[in-house]
Amino acid sequence: MHLDWQFKPYKELTLNEFHDIIALRLKAFVVEQNSSYLDLDGKDKKAYHLILRDGKGDVIATARILHPGLAYEEVAIGRVVLNPDFRGTGVGIELMDRCIKFAHEEFGVVPIKISAQKHLEAFYNKNGFVSTGKEYFEDEIPHVEMILIP
Repeated sequence: MHLDWQFKPYKELTLNEFHDIIALRLKAFVVEQNSSYLDLDGKDKKAYHLILRDGKGDVIATARILHPGLAYEEVAIGRVVLNPDFRGTGVGIELMDRCIKFAHEEFGVVPIKISAQKHLEAFYNKNGFVSTGKEYFEDEIPHVEMILIP
């Protein structure tokens, strides 16, 4: 299957692209996880967005890369979402690899921090992220702060 990977700053997203990104995030974070939270936190406007489309042009995954100082002192990757039909296929690992590579090309080879749902800690370990030891609840879901030290 052909996959189309793109990184774009917010200002280059079309209305349809931003709609599809938000729709996928809401499907996963609000509907699938039954969690009410404010997804539009203002950080999207200052972020780079990964858009992954399948061969039909549908957005099947997304993530955002945040400049240092927006979420953490470090560069951050967040709002990582993969359509359930593609989970367990290796696409998620490749998604994170591409986000890391993009972040290092854009900001230099610097540490990257994420806020991961606790049940996905082992998944992010596969990309080299390790727990900082800080665990907390965010929107009633257990999370762990993780960092990738290059």
